[in-house]
Amino acid sequence: MPDIAADRLTNVVAAVFRHAGCDDVESLRVADNLVTANLTGHDSHGVIRTLRYVDWMAMGLIKAGQDIRIAKESPVLAVVDGQMGFGQTVAPLAVDIGIKKAKEMEVSIVTLKNAGHIGRVGAWAEQAAAEGLVSIHFVNARGSELVAPFGGRERRFSTAPFCVGVPQPNGPPHILDFATSIVAEGKVLIAAKGGKGLPEGALIDEDGQHSHHPDVLYGSAGPDAPPVGRNGKGAIRAMGEHKGSGLALMCELLGGSLTGNGAAGPGPRDFANGMLSIYLTIDAFMEEDNFFAEDVKGYIDFVKSSTPAAGHTEVLLPGEPERARKAERLANGVPIADIAWDSILQAAEKSGFSRADAIEMAGLA
Repeated sequence: MPDIAADRLTNVVAAVFRHAGCDDVESLRVADNLVTANLTGHDSHGVIRTLRYVDWMAMGLIKAGQDIRIAKESPVLAVVDGQMGFGQTVAPLAVDIGIKKAKEMEVSIVTLKNAGHIGRVGAWAEQAAAEGLVSIHFVNARGSELVAPFGGRERRFSTAPFCVGVPQPNGPPHILDFATSIVAEGKVLIAAKGGKGLPEGALIDEDGQHSHHPDVLYGSAGPDAPPVGRNGKGAIRAMGEHKGSGLALMCELLGGSLTGNGAAGPGPRDFANGMLSIYLTIDAFMEEDNFFAEDVKGYIDFVKSSTPAAGHTEVLLPGEPERARKAERLANGVPIADIAWDSILQAAEKSGFSRADAIEMAGLA
C-alpha cells in the first residue's frame, strides 16, 4: 500500500482527466476534490473513483466541459440543470447561486438535477459555511438502486446522502455528512479493491441474510461496473433501521423527485445526482448581536465536556475526525490500497496517459 504525497497524487489524477478530455482547470478541480476526500478520510469518495469516472466519460454518463442551465428562477429560488457535467464542476456553480441569493434575500433554495457524481457532499456545505451560511442538502442518485429499505431485502434507494453545514464564528464549521445507508457504496468499492473491510451486517443478500462480502452487491460484474451493471443480487442496508430508511426515502423524494432529477428507480435509468439545497443567513434570524456565536460556543463546550465513554478518549464533533485525518495525511502522505492504485493506473492507460509516467509523477518510480 503506497503512501503518496497529496500534491503528487493530485497531479497524477489531474493528468488522467486531462488525457481523458477535460481541460486543465476542470482536470485539477476534479482531482483536487477527489484527493481532498482522501485527505479527510473519506476514501470512498476519493481517488478510487478515478477509473469509474473515466469509464463513465467513455459511456457518456459524465461529460467534460459542461456548464449549468438555469431552468427556472426567482429571487429566492433556482432550478438548475447540470447537463451531465462533472459534479465537481456543476455542483459548486449551483452552490454559488444559492449563496448569492441567500445573501441578497436572507434565505434561498436551489435544486440541481442531471449532475455527474458530485463527490463528497460535505465539500459543498463547506463552501457555503465559508461564506457564513447554514446549508442543508438532500441528495439522491437516479439509476443507482443500491440500498434495501427497512424490512426489505431488494434494492430500492440510492445511498441518498444527507448533509448539514453550520458555520462557527472564529472557528471551523460543523459539517454533518453521511450516506443514509450503513456504508456508502464507495466503501464497498474500497473493500472489493482490497482496502478496509465492511462491518458485518452492512449488506443483505438475496436470502435476507446479513453479510459483509462485497460480491453481494457487485456479483460477477465487479466493482467497476456501471451503475446499472452491478449484478449482485443483494443490497446495502439502510442505517438506523426504520429511521435511516425513512430519511433515505425523504432524500429520494426531495433530492430526486422534487428536483426533477428522478428517484433511484424503478427500472433502468441513466445515472445522475440530484440535490435540494437550502441556504440560511444567520443574521436573518437573530434579534440579539452575537447570540448565535456565543450560544454555539457555549453549547459546543458543554457537549465536549462529557466524560468519554469506555473505548473513547474524547467526544468528537462532526468535522473533527476529518480535520485530524487531513493534517496527518498532509504530513505523511495519502495511503492508497494496492488494488486501488492499480485502478488509477488502469484509468491512466485508458485515457492515454502512460502507466510509467503516472508512477513517476507519483514519486514511486
